Amino acid sequence: DLPLVLELGATLREWAQIWHKLYVNNKTTLFRGVQQMAYSLIEYRSQIVSGTLPKDDLVELRKKVTAKIDYGNRILGLDLVVRDDAGNTLDPDCTSTVSLFRAFETASRSIDDRIQEEKQNLEMRRQSLFSTVHTYSLLMNLKNFVCNIGEDAELLMSLYDPDQSEFISENFLVRWDSMGMPKEIEKLNNLPALFTDLSSSDLIRPRLFLVCQIIRVGSMELKEGKKHTGGLRRPFGVAVMDITDIAHGKALLIFTSSVLLTISSLIGPAGFSGLFVTLKLLPGDLSQVRKDYSHFVDRTTAIVRKMGFPEIILPGYVRNDIYVTLLQGEFDRGKKTSPKNVEVMLSVLDDDGNLMEKAIFPGAGYDGITEYKSVIYYQVKQPSWNETVKVQVTYQHPRCFCQDKRALDKSEKPFGMAFVRLMKGDGTTLRDGRHDLIVYKVDVKKTEDAKTYLTLPGSWAEVEEKERQTGKTFQHSGVIPVTKDSFQIGTLTCSTKLTQNVDLLGLLNWRSNPEELDQNLQRLMEVEGGEIVKFLQDTLDALFNIMMETSEKDTYDNLVFNALVFIITLIGDIKFQHFNPVLETYINKHFSATLAYMYCGASLVKTQLYNNLCLKTEPNDDTFEWSLFVFDPTECRDVLLPMLTDQLSGQLDDHSNKPDHEACVQLLSTVLDNLDCKDVGPTRGHVQLIMERLLRRVNRTVISMSRTSPLIGQYLACMTAILKQMDDMHYAHYISTFKTRQDIIDFLMETFIMFKDLMGNVFPSDWMTMNLLQIGVFLRAINQYSEVLNMYFLDQTHFELQLWNNYFHLTVAFLTHKSLQLESFSQEKRNKILNKYGDMRKSIGFKIRDMWYNLGPHKMKFIPAMVGPILEATLAPEPELRKAIIPIFFDMMQCEHNFTPSRTFDMFENELITKLDQEVEGGRGDEQYKILLEKTLLEHCRRHRYLSQSGEELALLLSSLLEKLLAYRTITHDESPELRMSCTVNVLNFYKEKKREDIYIRYLYKLRDLHLVCENYTEAAYTLLLHAELLEWSDKPCAPHLIPGDGQHVWTQQELKERLFQEIICYLDKGKKQQAQFYENIMHAMRPQPEYFAVGYYGLGFPTFLRNKVFIYRGKEYEWLEDFSLKLLSQFPNAARMTSTAPPGDNICNSQGQHIQCFTVKPVLTVPTQFKDKGVPEQILNYYRTNEVNQFQYSRPFRKGAKNPDNEFATMWIERTTYITSYYFPGILKWFEVKSISVEEISPLQNAVETMEMANEKLSNLVQQQACDSSTSVHPLSMMLNGIVDPAVMGGYTNYEKAFFTDTYIHEHPEDLESIEVLKHLIALQIPLLAYGIRIHGEKSTEQLKPLHNRLLTCFSDLRERVEKHYGVITLRKKSRVGSVVMPYILSSTLRRMSTVSILSTTSSGLSSGSASSDGPSRRSSSQESVFHLLLFPPSFSLLPPPRRQSPSSLPPFSLAVFLSLCCSGGQFVVLCL
Repeated sequence: DLPLVLELGATLREWAQIWHKLYVNNKTTLFRGVQQMAYSLIEYRSQIVSGTLPKDDLVELRKKVTAKIDYGNRILGLDLVVRDDAGNTLDPDCTSTVSLFRAFETASRSIDDRIQEEKQNLEMRRQSLFSTVHTYSLLMNLKNFVCNIGEDAELLMSLYDPDQSEFISENFLVRWDSMGMPKEIEKLNNLPALFTDLSSSDLIRPRLFLVCQIIRVGSMELKEGKKHTGGLRRPFGVAVMDITDIAHGKALLIFTSSVLLTISSLIGPAGFSGLFVTLKLLPGDLSQVRKDYSHFVDRTTAIVRKMGFPEIILPGYVRNDIYVTLLQGEFDRGKKTSPKNVEVMLSVLDDDGNLMEKAIFPGAGYDGITEYKSVIYYQVKQPSWNETVKVQVTYQHPRCFCQDKRALDKSEKPFGMAFVRLMKGDGTTLRDGRHDLIVYKVDVKKTEDAKTYLTLPGSWAEVEEKERQTGKTFQHSGVIPVTKDSFQIGTLTCSTKLTQNVDLLGLLNWRSNPEELDQNLQRLMEVEGGEIVKFLQDTLDALFNIMMETSEKDTYDNLVFNALVFIITLIGDIKFQHFNPVLETYINKHFSATLAYMYCGASLVKTQLYNNLCLKTEPNDDTFEWSLFVFDPTECRDVLLPMLTDQLSGQLDDHSNKPDHEACVQLLSTVLDNLDCKDVGPTRGHVQLIMERLLRRVNRTVISMSRTSPLIGQYLACMTAILKQMDDMHYAHYISTFKTRQDIIDFLMETFIMFKDLMGNVFPSDWMTMNLLQIGVFLRAINQYSEVLNMYFLDQTHFELQLWNNYFHLTVAFLTHKSLQLESFSQEKRNKILNKYGDMRKSIGFKIRDMWYNLGPHKMKFIPAMVGPILEATLAPEPELRKAIIPIFFDMMQCEHNFTPSRTFDMFENELITKLDQEVEGGRGDEQYKILLEKTLLEHCRRHRYLSQSGEELALLLSSLLEKLLAYRTITHDESPELRMSCTVNVLNFYKEKKREDIYIRYLYKLRDLHLVCENYTEAAYTLLLHAELLEWSDKPCAPHLIPGDGQHVWTQQELKERLFQEIICYLDKGKKQQAQFYENIMHAMRPQPEYFAVGYYGLGFPTFLRNKVFIYRGKEYEWLEDFSLKLLSQFPNAARMTSTAPPGDNICNSQGQHIQCFTVKPVLTVPTQFKDKGVPEQILNYYRTNEVNQFQYSRPFRKGAKNPDNEFATMWIERTTYITSYYFPGILKWFEVKSISVEEISPLQNAVETMEMANEKLSNLVQQQACDSSTSVHPLSMMLNGIVDPAVMGGYTNYEKAFFTDTYIHEHPEDLESIEVLKHLIALQIPLLAYGIRIHGEKSTEQLKPLHNRLLTCFSDLRERVEKHYGVITLRKKSRVGSVVMPYILSSTLRRMSTVSILSTTSSGLSSGSASSDGPSRRSSSQESVFHLLLFPPSFSLLPPPRRQSPSSLPPFSLAVFLSLCCSGGQFVVLCL
C-alpha cells in the first residue's frame, strides 16, 4: 500500500520537527501525546510493510492509520486531510467543490467529537488504565549476553514479584555455548520471547522484576585439571531489572526500552558482564497480539506462559499444564564426612510405569525433554533449588531420583526416590501448593517396577489420610524402605479441562454418573465463582446438553434453569463483570436459539443471557428526500433546472420576507454537486443559467450573513462551485447582462469587498485544500474582473478611483494572505502546494504591476495611499515577485516629482518610511530585501535626469533605515537588554534626524520601558527629557503624535511638559528621602563615583551596529573592570577578550570571529559656565567630574631616550588617547558610541604639571572634607601631610628642580618657560594648603597624635621657608555670607590652566580668584542647556554650604535648584528650575 506508506513517512517527518519544538518549549503533556501517536504510526507502518496482513485486516488498519493521522494533525494545528471511503486522499481536481466541502465538514466534526470525548474521558481513562484491556503481553528481545563463563550456559528468564516472593511466569530458556554465542547461531542478536496472559492486576503490582538465572553446564569446578565430570548444571549468577515503571506507566503500545541487566556472579567478580534486552508492552492476549503485531510476533517468537490464568478466559482458550517446582530437601550424609552434592532427576510415568518421552518442559523456546536434572549445590546438606518445570497433564505421575554427584566419582548411583500422583482417584487433580514427599531407599529392581511403589503413599499427607481412614500406622520398613531424608515440591495446575473441585467435575462429567446429576446440579450453586468462570463455556455447554439429552423428561428443567440464572447473576457481579465479553462471545457463536426456545422460551432466555440485546426497527417518517437521479439525462436537467433556479432565486431575493436559507443551500449544493460530476453530459448552458439567476443572489446572501452563521460555509462553497464551473465566456456573458455602467460598478465593488472579506476567513485554517481551492477560484475571477476594469473604467471620462482602489487593496490582500506564504510552511507542505497550485503570489503580483502601469496619468491619485499596500506586496519573500514590483516605487517617485510644484517626492518618502517601520517591526523584510531595494532604486534613479541625486539619497537612506530596523527586530528577542537599547537608540536617532516625531516618540517610550525593566531610572529620566524638549511652555494643544500612549487624552503642551517633568523627577528621585536630609547628603554623604570603560567590538561576527566600533560604558557604583568584563563576555560567550589596549590590526577586524577589547578610561571634567570665576565646594565639583561628560582619556606611560638613573621624571612621557562620544553621560543609555579618537604625547614637564595639579587637588579635597565634617577621621589627613612635608619621604618637587629648573634645560627648551612657571606656581600653591591642613590636623589631634603633629610642624617650617624663598608666597582669600559658617574655599587646580600673566599677577598679591576655562567639546544643545542650567548665579555670589541645622524654609532662593541638581541617586544630578 505505497501511497499510505508514503503519507505515513511524510507525516512522521512533519511531526518529528514539531515534537522537537515541544520538547524545547517544555510542553510536556503534548510532547507525550505526540510521542504516543508517533509510536503508534511507526507500528502501523511496520505492519503494512511486513506484507503479512490479510486484506480485511489491512483495510481495518488503513482506517486506524488515517484516523490517527487526522487526530494528530488537528491537535498539532496541522492541515486536515480529507479522504474517500477507501482512505485515499481526495483530489480537488477530481472532486466537486460541494463534495469536498462536505468531506471536510464530516472529517472535522468527527475529529471534534473525538477531541471532546478525549477531554471528557481523560481522567476516567487515567483512573481505569487497565479497565478496557484485561490481558497484556510483554515482548522481550534478548539482544546479547556478555559474560566470560568458559563453559556452556543456560539462561532462564522469568517475571518475579519480590513482595510476594514468587515467580509469576514460566521460564524463557536460552542456551549459550562456551564461545559466547547462542547455541542456535541463527538467533544471534534476535531472541524474542512473549510473556503472555498478564492481567491488569499483574501489571499494577507494587514491584515487578525481570530475573535472569544463569546456569553453568560443565564440570563441578572451573579449576583447571579437575574437569573429570561433565554435563553438570551448576549455579553461576543472576541478573535482575526492575520493570515496574514499564508495567505501570506505559500500558498502551508506547513503551520501548533498551536496557542492560548487570550480572551478579555467585563465584566472585565476573568482569564486565550483562544482558542487553528490549522490552515492549502490548495489549491483548496471544491471538490478539499475533493479529495486531504480526511484525513483532512470528513463528520464531517463544511464547512464555503465565503461571496462572489470564483475567478473562475466552471461549476457545485451551490449556492443560501443571507446574512442578523442586523446592528443597534435607539429606543425611551417611558414612561420609561431608554433605552430599545432591542432583535431582525428574521424569514422568504413566499408570503402567512407562517412561513418557519429552513430557517435561524446562523453559519456553525448546521442546520437551524426558528427564530433567536439577542444579547441583556443592556439599550442601539442605539444598534449596526452587526450579520450576512444566509437565503435560495427560500423564500420570512424576518420579524423582536423588543421587550424590562427586567430582572424582563417575559411578555414583541414586540413593533415594520420591513420587507423587498428579491425578486423584476421584478424577480431580493434585491440589496446588507445597507437598512433602516420602523419600524411599532405592532398590533398582523394585523401583523400576511402577506397580511396586504405586501402591505406596507418595507424600506424608497421603500417609496421614490413610492412617485416619484405616487406623493403622504406616510401616517405614515395608516393601521399599523409607529413608530419613526429606524432599518438598510445589505444584500449580493451569488447566481449562481439569478441575480440583469434585462438584464441578461431577457436572462436567455428568454422563459418567447420570444418577448423581440431580445432586451435582444443586451443588453447582456452592462452587466458588472463580472456578466456574474458569470453565464457563464447558459449564454452559454441559447445562444445555443436559437440557437437550433429557428433553423427554422435565426432571432437570428447573434445576438447569436455576443454574443458568446463577451463572448469569455471577457474571453480573462486579467481581466478574470483565467476563461479560466471554458471555457475549458464547451467545454470538455457541448459543442455540432453537434449543433455548424449546425449553425456556426465546425472549426469556435471550434476555437472561444477554441483557444488552434490543429490538431494531427501521425509521418511518415523512421526510422527503430529493432524488436527483433525474438530473443524469441532459433533457431532464433542461426541464427541471429552470424551475429550481426560479424557486431558489425567489427565496434568496433581497425582498423575501423569511427565506429558508438552510433548505435553499441544501438544494443548491445538491444541484451544483451533480453538475460538477464526471460523465453527466454537457453542462455549459446549465451553469450559465445558474450564474445569471443565482450568482448575485448567493453573493449578497453571503455578504449579509453573519460570519458566525453555521450556513456561511455552505454558501461560500456554493459560490466557489459556481465560479469554478464558469469559463471565460461565462464571465464575458455575465458582464454583458448588466444594463448600465453603474450596475457593473456596483457588482464589482461588492465583489471586491466580499472577496477580501471572505478570503481565508470562513473555512478553518486547517482546511488547507478547501482554502487553496477557494483562493485559486477567486484568483481566476479577479483576473477576469481586471479585464473589465481595463475595458470600462480606465479612460479619463469613466475612471473610478474607489473601484480601482478596492481592486488594488484586494490584490495586495490576496498576495499577502497567510495561506500563500509558502516560506512559513514545512518543506512537505510547501512541496504539495507548489506541485498542485504553483506560487499564486507571482500571478497576482505580476497582475498588480501590469494594472499599475496601465493607470497612466491616474497614478498620482494613488500617491501616497498606495505606498503601503505596494510595500506589503514587495515584502513577500519571493525574489521574482520583488523584482517585478519594487520598480513601482521609482514610478511613484517619478510621478510625484513630475506632478507637484515643488518637484520633490516628500509625500512618497514620508509614507514609505512610516509603512516600512510598521512592516519591519511586524516581522516582514530581510537582508535580501534591503539589498534588492537599494540596488533597484539606485539603478533606476541614476538613469533619470532629475532624480539621480535625490533618488540616490533616498535609496541610501532607506537602506540605512532598513539596516537599523532589521537589527532592532533581530535583537528584540535577545536576552541582553543592553543590545536592545543600542538598537532602539540607533532607530530613534534616525527618526530624530528625519524629524519624524511620531515614530521618534514611539521609540523613546520603548527605550524608557527597557530602562525601567533594568532599573536604570536616571537613563529613563533622560529619555523622557527628550520628549519634553519637543514641547513648548504654551497653552497650544498637543498634536496627537506628541501624546504618548493612545493619544486620546487632550493635553496642552505646557500640561504635558509639566507632567513629563514630574515623571522625570520621580525617576531621578526614586526611593530617596525628603528635602532637609538631601541638603545634609549633598555636603556630607559619600557619593561613589562610577567607573567608565572603553569597549571595542572587533570582528565580523558581531552585529552591524557593534562591528568594529568603540563604545564608552558607564559602570554601576562599585563596579570594577573585572566584574564589568565578565558581564560583557556573558553576553557574547563566543567572544575572545583582547589583552592589549592598542588598536587591533586588519587581521582581527576582518576576521569571522568576535574579539572584545575592554579597559578603564578617565572622564575629563568640563566646567559649567555658571561656575566660572567662582569658588565652588568640592562636593559639587565632584558631581561634574563623572557627570555631564563626553570626553574620556586613557594614558599609557613610555620612555623616550636614555633612562636617567638619577631622575626618572626627565624621560617619562605619556601617550594619551582621548575619546569623544556622540552624547553626554549620563544620558538615555549607559553607553554611547565614540565619534572621534585622538592620540597625543605628553612631555615629562606637562606630566609633572598634571601630577602636581592632582596632588594639590587631592590635598584640597581632603582638607575641605575635614573642615566641613568634624566627625571625619583625621588619619587620612595625617598620612597625606606626613608624605608631603617629611623630607625623608618628600622629594617630588626636588626631582622637578633637577629635571626642569636648571639653566641647561631652560636653554634647550625655551618653549617650556610658561609651563615651568606654572609648575613653580603649583609648588608654591601647595604651601597654604599644607598650612591650613596642618592647622586642622592640630585641632583634631589626640594625645596619641601630638608627637606626629609636632614633627609635621617642624618639617613644614623648613619646607615653607625653602619654597617661599624660591617660588614666592600665595594666600587664599576667604569668602563669607551673613548667617553662614565662614569656611575657606579654593578654586580647584583642575578648573584652570593658569597663564603666565595670571600667575605673575597673583603671585605678589595672593591668589584671590582664577579664570575657569570651559575648553573642550561643546555642551548639550541649547534647549537641553536651558533645562539643566536655567539657574543664573549672581556674579558676586559664591556657592557655600548651608548651615548644618538650618530649616528648609530659611534657605536662600536658589536652594531648591541646587537641591534638585545634587540630591539625586548615585551622584547623578539634574538642575531644574521650578
